[in-house]
Amino acid sequence: MSAETSLGQNGQATRKPWEFRRVRLDGARKQALETGRNRVLVTGAVFAFAFLAIAGRLVDLTAIDQPGEPKVAQAESERSGTMDRAEVLDRNGLILATSLPTASLYADATEVLDPAEATERLLTVLPELDGADLLAKLSSRNRFVWIHRNLTPSQKFEVNRLGIPGLQFHQGERRVYPHGPLVAHVLGLTDVDSRGIAGVEKLFDERLRVDDEPLKLSIDLRVQAIAHEELSAAVAEYRALGGTAIVLDVATGETLAMVSLPDFDPNQPATLQGEAGFNRATKGVYEMGSTFKLFTAAMALDSGTVTLQSGYDASKPIRVARFTISDYHGENRWLSVPEILIHSSNIGAAKMALDVGTKGQRDYLGRLGLLTAPAVELPEVGKPLVPAQWREINTMTIAFGHGLAVSPLQVVAATATLVNGGIRYTPTILRHEGAAPLVGERVLSPETSAKVRQLMELVVEEGSGKQAKVEGYRIGGKTGTAEKEVNGRYRSDARISSFIGAFPIERPRYVVLALLDEPHGTKKTYNYATGGWVAAPAVGKIVKRIAPLMGISPSVPGDDAAPGIAPKNAPKAVPVNRDLVVAVRAALDDVREARRAAR
Repeated sequence: MSAETSLGQNGQATRKPWEFRRVRLDGARKQALETGRNRVLVTGAVFAFAFLAIAGRLVDLTAIDQPGEPKVAQAESERSGTMDRAEVLDRNGLILATSLPTASLYADATEVLDPAEATERLLTVLPELDGADLLAKLSSRNRFVWIHRNLTPSQKFEVNRLGIPGLQFHQGERRVYPHGPLVAHVLGLTDVDSRGIAGVEKLFDERLRVDDEPLKLSIDLRVQAIAHEELSAAVAEYRALGGTAIVLDVATGETLAMVSLPDFDPNQPATLQGEAGFNRATKGVYEMGSTFKLFTAAMALDSGTVTLQSGYDASKPIRVARFTISDYHGENRWLSVPEILIHSSNIGAAKMALDVGTKGQRDYLGRLGLLTAPAVELPEVGKPLVPAQWREINTMTIAFGHGLAVSPLQVVAATATLVNGGIRYTPTILRHEGAAPLVGERVLSPETSAKVRQLMELVVEEGSGKQAKVEGYRIGGKTGTAEKEVNGRYRSDARISSFIGAFPIERPRYVVLALLDEPHGTKKTYNYATGGWVAAPAVGKIVKRIAPLMGISPSVPGDDAAPGIAPKNAPKAVPVNRDLVVAVRAALDDVREARRAAR
């Protein structure tokens, strides 16, 4: 028996106390080892599973999923965060308005350690900020204060270099108009939150924010630039308060150019204030003067009241109650219908309208779209000023463009109806998509339209519209000069001078209007500031420059076929009545000879 054991009372061997302690220690150590081994196994299994999951995801990303999926998700996230707007394009796909990513600077004032030092350092990068206002913001202890919106990339870089605590950037976008003021009144602009506040940006605000497809306008940027340049030159030369120019497709009602001066730069919202934000083409309503004689002649011819051989006695003014209707440069004789247009006789137009009658006049003007606001796609649209009581005197004055105020766009659209074969199309600034021709409303017969075109060409050839002549192209048109009404009285020194023209007149493709608000005569115009002297030349210059752009070849003498490529629904070419031209010219020569003999 070993020394470590002994016999008990029953003779059995027994362990010493220290032997039991050793057995217990051995059991605890074994249990601890088992527990540790189990934990290691579990931990290893967890890590193995994690690595397998990561490896599986890597295989999924690199070998199974398409590489474009993460980009799509990221793009959708960015769009929802920045309120992306669709682009606006001209009819040829040129960008008129787009959005660019930008950063705006803000601050958590509670994190700005030294507001005075931060202000001083920020002003070195952003000197346009107001120092006192900036210091107040950074000292306010507000958690969010705007410092500067729409930083340029270089400005953002320089601010970052300052390392000022508490400054942060908000990623967004900025609406950009690459052509500045050129298409300002059509496009309008957006506010700091990228919401439309004027023009198509306002009218189509929701569509531009929701739809990714660009908004295509009917505007032709090339034509717009020419109209803007020529109108600007005329406004400057004749020191006018402003003006408007419009070019419209007679076969579709599409507006190729719409200029209103003064204008603004939509990239600088502050320039929208005052007169610059007023769209004279659609919002302004004016008494248009003698351009209305075209409508008077058209309704008289179409209703059968007169023929081209008819005429009226214009030798004496017309006196109605306290009103006197006279001619600006009176011929003081009997005038044929063509001569009434050539000499722009108020007396002849008034008598012609009386024969049509008040009811007939209102009916024709209404069908021409001159008594209701045009349904053009702009929020800035003026309503015509129509007489509350349409009496006989109103019928006479409206015949030569006084007593009824309309927008220049209405006159352009109505003139397009006169020359395109008698079909009225609603004026639009959206591009007409599709090959199918538009369906319009017939207002005049094709025969009446042809006669009106003959009269319009006579006005340019022999009458007050001579300054609109363009070598190689046949143009028809009508001048208009109206005194402005100020505080209920007409001012003879304040005029609205305009010219409305159509070309090529043998088969018109486009109508062009130029209007000047309160122009002043010059030595070149013999101090006259009438439509024939100040507006007609502008239209002629516009026609001369845009005709080649639009593929319209010069007219061939004696050839009444349409030059260039005519649209499918353009009016048919109708030969000008050469006998009428000869007869009118002979009559004018006789009158001139009689006057010379009288001297």
